[in-house]
Amino acid sequence: MEQFTAVFIRLASVEQMSFTTLGVLHTLAGSGPMRLSELTASERVTQPAMTPLVTRLERDGLAVRSPDPSDRRAVLVQVTPAGAKVVESRRKERIDRLAALAGRLDPHHRQALAASLPALLEMARLAAQPHDRPTAPLPPAQ
Repeated sequence: MEQFTAVFIRLASVEQMSFTTLGVLHTLAGSGPMRLSELTASERVTQPAMTPLVTRLERDGLAVRSPDPSDRRAVLVQVTPAGAKVVESRRKERIDRLAALAGRLDPHHRQALAASLPALLEMARLAAQPHDRPTAPLPPAQ
């Protein structure tokens, strides 16, 4: 599983950006506008590391900062249409490459892969949950 993960995260090569930069774009595209402090926590980096990263994303037209309507002292960071396009192009490229790899598998392996998808989706759902809020697993799909 670790070997697959190491290869999978490197599948898309449309944009040459650091994993942290891409992680921030993916987080913003999936979660919507976030405070810098929330983004720092979600990406597990320090505020001094996140600030220049967001500044670079902003400079490159991939993210924008705006005042937080609930607290004018804070700012929200959100992905721009250009940033969302980067995320989508990486997603599409990963899907295309995975489909091509799956097409090279023998029928037995393709069937085993298809059978494992519900369990992999459940693992992804559980991994996305905060660790301090355990959730019950979903029942297996019928």
